[in-house]
Amino acid sequence: MKRIWKIFGIIALIAFLLLLIGSLLYQGPPLKGTVPERDLADPESRFAEINGLTVHYKDMGQGEPVFILLHGFGASEFSWREVGEPLSREGRVIVYDRPGFGLTTRPMTGEWTGTNPYSVQGNIELLDGLMDELGVEKAILVGNSAGGEVAVAYALEHPDKVQGLVLVDPAVGSKQGGRIPSWILPLLKTPQMRSLGPLLVRSISGEMGNKTIRMAWHDPSLIDQEVYAGYRKPLMANNWDKALYEFAIAEKPAGYDDRLMELAMPVLVVTGDDDRIVPTESTIQLAEKIPGAQLVVFNECGHVPQEECPDQFMDALQGFLEGME
Repeated sequence: MKRIWKIFGIIALIAFLLLLIGSLLYQGPPLKGTVPERDLADPESRFAEINGLTVHYKDMGQGEPVFILLHGFGASEFSWREVGEPLSREGRVIVYDRPGFGLTTRPMTGEWTGTNPYSVQGNIELLDGLMDELGVEKAILVGNSAGGEVAVAYALEHPDKVQGLVLVDPAVGSKQGGRIPSWILPLLKTPQMRSLGPLLVRSISGEMGNKTIRMAWHDPSLIDQEVYAGYRKPLMANNWDKALYEFAIAEKPAGYDDRLMELAMPVLVVTGDDDRIVPTESTIQLAEKIPGAQLVVFNECGHVPQEECPDQFMDALQGFLEGME
């Protein structure tokens, strides 16, 4: 009997080792039809080398104030298309793709030194470098969803460089921002999961991704094929699946949601009354934690008011700007 159990033990060990090695070797079917990011650029696209990344951005308008627009999880600079031009009449507008999204280059594990570019700290350093590169000394940061998390974090780390904050349905807090709970991260960062995880991420390129877009809108019937195509375009770039997985497992932010009372610059918080991604009530509670923050709730609007309700969005922003004068 002992000999039988020993044989079973050896078989189980061999099976475990084969599974371990196999998961390391198996990369899944390669992505088909993907191209370098620059091949997907628009005529208005610009690129800058910042902290070892080639950052895709667009720059419109001139003078002051300077607005820097930060998109959310799964989005890109495309999500600001409805308000970029109207906002450029008020000053200079810079909109860029954050690491892991859009047409900004996607470094793989081991291809960067220093701060993980997909982490919140990496995003802070990238934004700071981009401002320096483009000659921006002070800006109004406008952040939607997870972009709001970056805007808050940057304002806390560099308050002298932030003229004002506009938080659009902001994903600020440990349960928001498109990131995974910290307790499971050690498992997800193993070589095995870094090999298999991107295969799971690829599901957003199909109907699941379309469902997420529809969930972000109060009235999904307003979404046309151009919008779907705009969101899918970055999924044609090389390594988009691996980069999105790296973003998801990047380091958690260091309690920025507990420091909201430190924000001393003018702050506008806006949300749709039917936000099914970051609940409207959560945004209202966040606004109450920021000293002097203005709160505007848009009627019949979802998680991306700059896309679904651009007129309401611009009215709120112009009122905020008038109050800053």
